[in-house]
Amino acid sequence: MSFGDPNNPYGQQPQGQPGYGYPQQAPQGGYGYPQQGQQAYPAYPGGGFPAPGGQVPMPGGVKAARVILYILGILQAVMGVLMLLGGAFFASLFADSSSSTASDAGAVAGGVFAVVGIVFIAFALWPILTAAKMAKGRGGVRGSGIAFGAVQTLFAGFSVLSNVVALGSSDGAPAIALSMVFSVISLALGIWIIVGLANAAASSYFGRPQY
Repeated sequence: MSFGDPNNPYGQQPQGQPGYGYPQQAPQGGYGYPQQGQQAYPAYPGGGFPAPGGQVPMPGGVKAARVILYILGILQAVMGVLMLLGGAFFASLFADSSSSTASDAGAVAGGVFAVVGIVFIAFALWPILTAAKMAKGRGGVRGSGIAFGAVQTLFAGFSVLSNVVALGSSDGAPAIALSMVFSVISLALGIWIIVGLANAAASSYFGRPQY
């Protein structure tokens, strides 16, 4: 069977050969094309893909730790302000006293309250700034939060132990019991911060790619 003159563009083309103007079969693989069985885009650590615009949802444990950091920081700042006001009150209360001893004692008490208040306010900046940077922070912010949780747990643990000792050797049981309740809550919040920031989901979140 003849296919005509091969130089004749109007002649019949051989079967099995793609004609002029027809697209070739799309190449499989190669540069710019994902191979079979491979992902076209890198997966987000921990499974899934980053949200549009590079925004990755914050894990629940990190959200809880962030809220606790805000709460503890605000409470410490309020306590610092109250200490400053208490120092000013003591200083003014004994300032007009006829006794020089009482006046000096009032001044010393006011100074102590003021110093403690400043320390409380300065310490309150730590959890507040850490919580504020968690939305865009990296591993350093996570480490700061874990360190604060450790300090919180340490001091709360000492407070619980001291209250246990005081309950066995003091008659002021109601006041000590109330202090014990606050110490246990403080201890639980410190542990919660550590757990919320030290798990695998938090590690993936703070190690996410930045866009």
